Amino acid sequence: MTSDTTIIIADDHPLFRGALRQAIASQDKATRIVEAADFDEARRAASENADADLMLLDLSMPGTSGLTGLMMMRAEHQNIPVAVISATDDTPTIRRALELGASAFISKSSGIDEIREAIDTVLAGGFWTPPDFDAERENDPEIENLIARLKTLTPQQTRVLGMIGEGLLNKQIAYELGVSEATIKAHVSAILLKLNVDSRTQAVIQLGKIGTAPGAA
Repeated sequence: MTSDTTIIIADDHPLFRGALRQAIASQDKATRIVEAADFDEARRAASENADADLMLLDLSMPGTSGLTGLMMMRAEHQNIPVAVISATDDTPTIRRALELGASAFISKSSGIDEIREAIDTVLAGGFWTPPDFDAERENDPEIENLIARLKTLTPQQTRVLGMIGEGLLNKQIAYELGVSEATIKAHVSAILLKLNVDSRTQAVIQLGKIGTAPGAA
């Protein structure tokens, strides 16, 4: 880890952000740390630090639902490696996170040595998963097809889909994103087409299949 390393910590729990700061500082006190307490702050931090070396992203915090935040971050900031941080660390969640572009999955129950190892591995250009994770490829054509379809969404479509998953109406989404309702309707139509579904409800059901629906992570 060099003195010009920048790491973004995105987690809504101050105590856990402090634990991550401690893990990072114990390796190199000169590392610059940027903190975010919700997803909007995380997006802003990524935009203002486009050359960041790593983002530690909590799966469950205000402004995002489950893996939707990871999807949006990877779509909007492809140059910033993302290490997912989550208390939900079952095998399917870990596998989905990796399939959606995470460079690491760190369980919140990990010890400080594991956290350091994960951070160092990603900064060195590698991938890291918990020691007991079974990395054997899942043979589920339906899920693989769904993930491939999700990856075709634009960053804005991904954000709209996440807000649909949170139960927001087109009018509410338009207000939140500062665009017209007609623009949101066009995005929704494109999303349904890309996911090969006929309704918003079906789109949310599809999200649930890979653990991106609200409460899934």
